[in-house]
Amino acid sequence: MNFWEKIYLPAILKGMAITFSHIFKKKPTINYPEEKRPFSPVFRGLQVLNRDEEGRERCTACGLCALACPAEAITMESAERKPGEENLYREEKYAARYEINMLRCIFCGLCEEACPKDAIYLSETFAPSNYNREGFIYQKEDLLIPDPKTEPEKLAKAKGN
Repeated sequence: MNFWEKIYLPAILKGMAITFSHIFKKKPTINYPEEKRPFSPVFRGLQVLNRDEEGRERCTACGLCALACPAEAITMESAERKPGEENLYREEKYAARYEINMLRCIFCGLCEEACPKDAIYLSETFAPSNYNREGFIYQKEDLLIPDPKTEPEKLAKAKGN
């Protein structure tokens, strides 16, 4: 080693030059609450139960989404539609109980592909954090999109408009 290598001066100057060059580069981080990064077009987020144009639930409780789920995160119970409930449900059979355990869900999108009625889809919303396990089991009421006829402002907020 020569004298300059022994005192590490070239290595220190080289490190300072690298550090100084990073000052003028664009920062890769964003200020999250104020700025939100765009999602990928194939992003799969929180599940949403869809309604038709008249505000009726699309889910017919066929069970194909629960059957297609590799993590077995979806459970449902079906019920028959009673007279006078035609404005609530599209078909004769509907999901009386629909639950998704988000701790088991792997966001694969197979439930969305398996549904013949387009009743479930994965939105661009993150699954929120929670302090207890029960908060991660979403009931039908938590997943159902707001009624477009009676709650248009909630529907616009849910869609992100």
